[in-house]
Amino acid sequence: MSREMSDVTHAKRKNVLQLGAVFHNWWSRRHGHAPPTDDTDARSLPEERQAGPLASVLWRMRTTVRDEPGSLAVLCTALAERQVDILSLQTHPLAEGTVDEFLLRAPGELAASELTRAVSTAGGTDTWIERGDAHDLADPPTRVLGLAARTALDAAELPLTLRQLLGRCTIRQTPAAPVAGGRALQGVPVEGVLEDTVMRLRAPEGGVITVERPYLPFTPTEFARARALVELDARLGPRVPRSHDVLTLPEGNAITVRRADTRDLQGAKEMHERCSARTLGLRYHGPVGDADRYLNHLLNPRFGRTLAVQTASGRIVGLGHLLWDGDETEVALLVEDKWQKRGVGAQLLRRLVGMAVEAGCGSVYAVTQASNTGMVAAMRGLGVPLDYQVEEGTLVITARLDVDARAFTRAEAP
Repeated sequence: MSREMSDVTHAKRKNVLQLGAVFHNWWSRRHGHAPPTDDTDARSLPEERQAGPLASVLWRMRTTVRDEPGSLAVLCTALAERQVDILSLQTHPLAEGTVDEFLLRAPGELAASELTRAVSTAGGTDTWIERGDAHDLADPPTRVLGLAARTALDAAELPLTLRQLLGRCTIRQTPAAPVAGGRALQGVPVEGVLEDTVMRLRAPEGGVITVERPYLPFTPTEFARARALVELDARLGPRVPRSHDVLTLPEGNAITVRRADTRDLQGAKEMHERCSARTLGLRYHGPVGDADRYLNHLLNPRFGRTLAVQTASGRIVGLGHLLWDGDETEVALLVEDKWQKRGVGAQLLRRLVGMAVEAGCGSVYAVTQASNTGMVAAMRGLGVPLDYQVEEGTLVITARLDVDARAFTRAEAP
């Protein structure tokens, strides 16, 4: 996964962009997983002032100090003089100097520029700062253990836990074998590779996981923690929660919505064979020449989460994918022709969006065609703000998700 999508999604996007000019500005829609924009970068934060005292503010700050006695004490004194409370401190020794990572509670009227100026005067260099939140109050061991527990329960959680562990970063995974005509990345050693702002780790099932954070170099400690999470995932092997949600459609048919993975490959292939060329074209934006490899990739929990809709007989009649696209999240639906216009797609979409909200995604997008009225209606039915971008028949709909996940996971069939 990356700024360029994993091979299947990348191939699809290539087909889409061939329809017209590049119109979808990925960087302009970055959500909470993206690198800081101007309003969170300490070097460009506006010095906003309001009348009267302001509530205290949490800040996450990282700075480099000289590796000599007393240097940290000077920095702490400078913060104390400005009534800044140090809630937690982690040190990351480097070959030259030490990177200190702080969680600070500062007076609300203290601007970020004033804070970083004080740190610079006290000897800190390469200072980076952003707003913190209540999640940062958990001590690091507790936080890492919680991320490990999430990873242990669900293989699809690994990219998300890496993002939460490392902050705003871009994660992409390249499979060991090329998919849909793509090109596989060269492998990495078992111990991984750390190169300043990029780390490469061997993926549990082969291939490479690349994590990039261009605005802030990774420390050896962060690299070791990320590698430990990937090793845990590899030891546990494939795993997907087996939950079932039985729904009754308006005409009385009962369907089951459940998590799916590569064990459902055969059933998904059979559904593909029952779908019309038009339905497959709307989903994949062109002919599907190698369904086996597409589906094997899409059903892999490493690249996202998949929901399957099956009938009482066990036949799969619908698939919904929530795909980790670097620092963004895509939703995609495929419903067998005979089961369209019965609310199946809407049910899939609402549950996928609920998963995205629970995962902390600020938005999801769908790439489709302007003529795909079913997908457009399903997105509008979410009841959240939508952005539309269209070029020569290709439509990108982005849903902004500043909402409660429960609004999606408890929906009844329309």
